[in-house]
Amino acid sequence: MAEELPGRSRRVVEALERVGARGAVRELPASTRTAAEAAAALGCEVGAIANSLVFVADGRPLLVMTSGRHRVDLALLAERLGRGRVRRATAEEVRAATGQAIGGVAPLGHPAPVETVVDTALEDYPRLWAAGGTPHTVFPTDFDELVKMTDGRPVAVN
Repeated sequence: MAEELPGRSRRVVEALERVGARGAVRELPASTRTAAEAAAALGCEVGAIANSLVFVADGRPLLVMTSGRHRVDLALLAERLGRGRVRRATAEEVRAATGQAIGGVAPLGHPAPVETVVDTALEDYPRLWAAGGTPHTVFPTDFDELVKMTDGRPVAVN
């Protein structure tokens, strides 16, 4: 089944297997580019969507896995991480850091490790859905597994 997925998603499948994750990447006919689209396609609450947002923190990429129910407060995030400046990454910066396009960035499967923050609001949901490397692929996980697979730092981002 993984061989039927797009190449970027197959790399995510391999990364999930390496870390022993339980969920399988699946392709959906509807777009999951936004949290609202993903929630509608999956029939879940928007807050259970683990959005993958890439920022640049003091010149280095930073992946923030945040709940689809709110936005990241950049000033608060910078303060909590002890950084001078955090800004949204450009599309080119996202692709360079992750090998994936905006709207489909998975929490893993990147060319090199990316520092990751996991929004503590995601703890409110027993099942989370994360992007699988494209705007049409997703996989299920939970908060603890997401933190473990990304080597992420739990932080309230809003």
